[in-house]
Amino acid sequence: MDRLPAAARATAPASLPPAHLVGLTPADSRLVTATETGAPDGSTHPDERTGGTERTWHVLDNGARLDALGVAPVGTILCVHGNPTWSYLWRGLVQAATDAAAAGHDAWRVIAVDQLDMGFSERTGVPRPLARRVRDLADLTEALDLTGPVVTYGHDWGGVVSLGWAVDHPELLSGVMLLNTAVHQPEDQPIPAPLRLALGRGVLGRATVTTPAFLETTLAIAHPPLAPAVKAGYRAPYLDAARRGGIGGFVADIPVDAQHPSTPELDRIAEGVRALTVPALMLWGPRDPIFSDRYLDDLVDRMPHADVHRFEGAGHLVAEDVDHASAALTWLGDQRAAASFTEHPAATVTATAAPAPGTDRDADADSTTGPMWQHLDALADSPDTALVDMAPGTGPAPRIVSWRLLSRRVREIAAGLVQVGVEPGDRVSLLVPPSADLTAVVYACLRIGAVVVVADAGLGVRGLTRAVRGAWPDHVIGALPGLTAARALGWPGQKISTVPLAPAAARALGVAHTLHDLVDLGAEGDLPAPPEPSATAAVLFTSGSTGPAKGVVYTHAQLCAVRDVLSAQYGIGPGTGLVAGFAPFALLGPALGTRSVTPDMDVTSPRTLTAPAVAAAAAAVDATVLFLSPAALANVVATADGLDAADRTALAGVRTFLSAGAPVPEPLLAAAGRLMPNATPHTPYGMTEGLLMTDISLAGIHDAATSAAATARPAGGVCVGRPTGPVRVRISALDPTGAATGDLTDDADVTGEIVVSGPHVKDRYDRLWLTERASRRTDGSSDGERWHRTGDVGHLDTEGRLWVEGRLAHVIVTADGVVTPVGLEQQVEALSGVDRAAVVGVGPRGTQQLVVVVETVPGARRVSLASVGLAAQVRSAVDRPVAAVLVVPQLPTDVRHNSKIDRAHLSAWAGTVLAGGRMRRP
Repeated sequence: MDRLPAAARATAPASLPPAHLVGLTPADSRLVTATETGAPDGSTHPDERTGGTERTWHVLDNGARLDALGVAPVGTILCVHGNPTWSYLWRGLVQAATDAAAAGHDAWRVIAVDQLDMGFSERTGVPRPLARRVRDLADLTEALDLTGPVVTYGHDWGGVVSLGWAVDHPELLSGVMLLNTAVHQPEDQPIPAPLRLALGRGVLGRATVTTPAFLETTLAIAHPPLAPAVKAGYRAPYLDAARRGGIGGFVADIPVDAQHPSTPELDRIAEGVRALTVPALMLWGPRDPIFSDRYLDDLVDRMPHADVHRFEGAGHLVAEDVDHASAALTWLGDQRAAASFTEHPAATVTATAAPAPGTDRDADADSTTGPMWQHLDALADSPDTALVDMAPGTGPAPRIVSWRLLSRRVREIAAGLVQVGVEPGDRVSLLVPPSADLTAVVYACLRIGAVVVVADAGLGVRGLTRAVRGAWPDHVIGALPGLTAARALGWPGQKISTVPLAPAAARALGVAHTLHDLVDLGAEGDLPAPPEPSATAAVLFTSGSTGPAKGVVYTHAQLCAVRDVLSAQYGIGPGTGLVAGFAPFALLGPALGTRSVTPDMDVTSPRTLTAPAVAAAAAAVDATVLFLSPAALANVVATADGLDAADRTALAGVRTFLSAGAPVPEPLLAAAGRLMPNATPHTPYGMTEGLLMTDISLAGIHDAATSAAATARPAGGVCVGRPTGPVRVRISALDPTGAATGDLTDDADVTGEIVVSGPHVKDRYDRLWLTERASRRTDGSSDGERWHRTGDVGHLDTEGRLWVEGRLAHVIVTADGVVTPVGLEQQVEALSGVDRAAVVGVGPRGTQQLVVVVETVPGARRVSLASVGLAAQVRSAVDRPVAAVLVVPQLPTDVRHNSKIDRAHLSAWAGTVLAGGRMRRP
């Protein structure tokens, strides 16, 4: 306090906030007097209890309103704000909890405190270090005669104070909830820049007390910006310097080093948190310039059982940026339903973020045929080819890697990783293009139990940054482009280069080791025990084609199940030559025991793959199986004139051809089949969350189309075949609003969301608890089988085949009912002169109008309304009211596959155009 102006030592009584503040209910505000206990610094000595001063607090408390409703609380949520906010931060939760109780749901009493010297509580005029604030909160809860179950909820430095209370009150504690906060500052990392600036000599007082700069800066970083009335609410208790002393005192109390007086208390709380076994929830805003994902990672490390949800786009004021209240109450309801809150809150509770031992998922874990590296061990002495590296930059000739060399390299790199500090459970982000190096590193990480984090370079710099920071890896292994981006954008983790670097370059990039170093270090090193099947193996990021890329978590057992279902479905195994134009399949090659190769292509742009490049790859491994994405396949067919006789001979050796990742038009599949005359074309259906769910051959597509034509029901989508191996598929019917609310069924001709189950479906989404919760369904059976909601819509036919009709998010709800887009698009694409089509809805849901957007043949040069003739043809083909037909040079598609139409973007664009906006390209 000696660095703060005299105003910081001002005293003032507590008061009630003005009744007019937006969002506050005056009936919730009250003043509570509590007697100070302990020494002035918050410490307590066995034979000495000082204090005795009475302090008056302002709190928000919905208890009176619950009493008026005649409902008894099921527990108390104790909310603690940080700096420079006050209990106003929790107004939405107070109201939401009261509304929920009024609607007959669980009645939670919410007590949101104004810490002393903050909000409308008393201005004490004396320093209140962290230990004192933790004891202050205990004094208040004692005065309130608080009983369990209590769930704490803290934000910013209120998170630390609430956790201190939680550690000290196990007899009352039933759960912990947190918004952005921190309990530990790494010694090798500076404190966040905004706090360093505020703590600067000569700055602290002016920035926090004399002027409202610190407060205004905080209010300015909301996403979206706060409404003026809300800003006024936050400013209300801090209108003059005498009222802002607590703001400066809080900043001054930040433990910047080991000598700071509050460091011991922060350390005590940080270590105490590790012992908390009660359910925990962390809701996080990644755009926080103060409490970054670094601090979230630390908290997860201390409470690995916690449920975590990162709200992309939200920042420090996450309580304002998103609907945190609904999320918190939903989580509390889940815990109550699972009986996680017991009559004895201190009792150990089953964690919710990971499977408990003895569950069905552990049974699945024990049923695998062997670890992912089993063929590397079995073929460790074989000189036969394991993989061929044709990646750009490998040189004039392909790099051929034997099983003997690959097995040795995997072992050496694995042991080397251990030598440089990589431990089981550590996350290792791989910024390496498909290559022999990537394959060796992946299997080395899996072998020692490190968690592989893989994000597609096609996400772009922003998408990769979001993915890497979201996963917060402990280590990064990268090629030069990836390491350069990691350094420039501040990506976390120890850096390891796949290529040798000059000392100056290594220092500039922060590179600690190279793969060569790891090989040398691991040449004589030992390996740890293999990881358990139920241990986390990988975090694989989705393509971002249906929203921000999501991290999909797989256990070792689930990765093995992916391998096993592929092997069983297509007969892939030792002796198979595999051409993988899709990175995940390239990485699965050694696990399957195949000779594998990735063609010479830019993996971030599938359309760069040519027919000669595919033929060269096929020749390199005597390919019998070939996998390409639809966009890559389209360019292969388009460049087939470049094939020579040797190329065609190599392609003639292919026996099984697969294309998936997006709907594959039958003519494209047939054209590719003509390039591989001895192959059976297949188009599997899957996703990052489950790589193989169903499968159908070209002949099967013809049979399905014939069967559909013979029935009263038109095809209405793309047939993707029957479930593979252990997979089960169900449909949740759409209601009149377009929501998938129906019970799970395998009845024929029911349109709804596609829901799948199988041993190789993902474990969970990484740090996206709400997304994971929304993606799960149960079928109500006694075995409690978990089902994954795919987000796709479709139906099963009478033969058990699945037809995909589009994305759930793209369902159109008109005044005449629900419309799925794919079937209508197929009808338009059958017209002469139309290449591709998209059907979208424009206007309010429930009265949306159909708009058809087409690419024509020949292609248009600019956006326009369709000609009268084309519009009439489209309307006749669709046989539904169509508000407009628009022609575009190119439909917008996703990043990775270059083939999935971005209907959400197209819908917004069409709405703008039809409202009189400029006819720019979508």
